[in-house]
Amino acid sequence: MTSSAQAPAGRIDGREHRFGLRVYFEDTDLTGVVYHANYLRFMERARSDMLECAGIDQRAVFEAGGGAYAVAGLDIRYHAPAKLGDALVVISRLKRLRAAAVDIQQRVMRDDLLVAEATVAVAFVAPSGRPRRQPAEWLAAFEPLVWKEK
Repeated sequence: MTSSAQAPAGRIDGREHRFGLRVYFEDTDLTGVVYHANYLRFMERARSDMLECAGIDQRAVFEAGGGAYAVAGLDIRYHAPAKLGDALVVISRLKRLRAAAVDIQQRVMRDDLLVAEATVAVAFVAPSGRPRRQPAEWLAAFEPLVWKEK
């Protein structure tokens, strides 16, 4: 993490990452309900924070010409509306780790209520846009976080 970076807002709890946020007016539509596309923003913030919590500096690797993550696939389901002022938690789990990609399950919760859930496939790509192996230190940082079904 660079000296100008802020500390992560979330935390890793066992094999899950938890990222809290509040719904602001700008997140809602005319009816005061969170606009559907904003859940993607919430989840992106949580994924970026999860990387920082795991000790991964995306910016440094990108600036060194190593590459960056790109969303390769997304499956999202909405279960209940979130509204202005709600306190939400995005819970992220690494479901599958591959040489050049990671599958992440994310759930947006309001207390014990599931608001939305998604499975996001992110691929590590070179500056040319072609898939590339993730840095070895990233794979090592992710390995202890991969969710193992019991």
